[in-house]
Amino acid sequence: MRKLILLLVIVCCWSCKNDDSQFEIVTVAIPETISKMEFRSSVVVEAPKPILNVGKIYAYQNYIFINEKYKGVHIIDNTNPSSPQTIAFINIPGNEDISIKNDVLYADSAVDLVVIDISDVNSISEIERIEDVFSVYDYQIPNEAQEVDFGNFNAETDVIIGWTLDQQQREFNDINTIDTFDGAEASNGVGGSLARFQIVDNYLYTVGEFEMTVFSIANLSEPTLVYTDYAGWNIETMFYADGYLYLGGTNGMFIHSLENPAAPQMISEFTHWEGCDPVVVDGDYAYLTLRGGNDCGQDLSVLEVIDVSDKTQPTLVAQHTLDNPYGLGFKGSQLFVCDGTSGLKIFDKTNPLDLQIIDTFTNVQVTDVIPLEDRLLMISDTALYQYEYETESSIVLVSTFILN
Repeated sequence: MRKLILLLVIVCCWSCKNDDSQFEIVTVAIPETISKMEFRSSVVVEAPKPILNVGKIYAYQNYIFINEKYKGVHIIDNTNPSSPQTIAFINIPGNEDISIKNDVLYADSAVDLVVIDISDVNSISEIERIEDVFSVYDYQIPNEAQEVDFGNFNAETDVIIGWTLDQQQREFNDINTIDTFDGAEASNGVGGSLARFQIVDNYLYTVGEFEMTVFSIANLSEPTLVYTDYAGWNIETMFYADGYLYLGGTNGMFIHSLENPAAPQMISEFTHWEGCDPVVVDGDYAYLTLRGGNDCGQDLSVLEVIDVSDKTQPTLVAQHTLDNPYGLGFKGSQLFVCDGTSGLKIFDKTNPLDLQIIDTFTNVQVTDVIPLEDRLLMISDTALYQYEYETESSIVLVSTFILN
């Protein structure tokens, strides 16, 4: 009898152990949502506050706008560049990009385009909204998530504003991949090389991950959607030059003609290995940085020079090894490259086929740069830097403004 009981215990223990081995704990991301009605009443102007999650930078007249990732836009009065002052925060849920023309600010708010009157910075107001115009929205799924549960999310009525991570039991090796859910002379501002909004004449061009959306802004306060089409693969940035839009994607640069400005047409693609890649263009040459590592793809990081004199056949003509590049910009013969932890690097591009590095600022770790006529703006995760052009090949620091 004792042998029988012992045998049953052994069998039971083995069976339980075997059952447990069929399961494992996985991290599941569950959306936190609010109704679209509540979401669309959330655009309000608030008092100045620290920037905790620095996004993109935009310059307009005497103001600098800095995005708080997915939260809204901080306004900095830069009348005195040696002493900039934050004056307001515009709460815009789901915001990443802005563009401004004649005191009218256009911003993405998750799936909506929001139009804001900034003619009086002391009385900023939303004046128009085009709802559900962006069909693909970056939901910022947490990196820790192994699986996403969209079961209780209704894209028709709700908007995702955050995530809850839950540890759940799943069958071993039965983890789903992360799901995604489709969802007079003009006064224009200037964005950095990481921008995905561009205003050209009477049109606002925007790009999402795979899609270009075009709005007519002939009536600034009442934009109208005129065009939507495939833009390329994993688009991250957009730059305008001489009648063409240059889109930077994770595996290439896509050139779109604005011969018909209401309906841009893709005319060529320059393919490279997978990497994060902002692009700027001056004349017959495009300058593109590829950042390897992390989520961007390959380990190699480089600055590429591409001959775009024939827009139908862009050709790589030079390549320079970098450490950890982000945004870039140019003024005259100077090419400014934000090389992450290696600082700001300045190249002489008089001969685009033979770039020469002329200076390096290792004391700044900037992610994007805007070369204005009278000064250079640079931004990092913690500070806004402003430099003056001292000579053709040098710059001098004007101010360092701590953001957080």
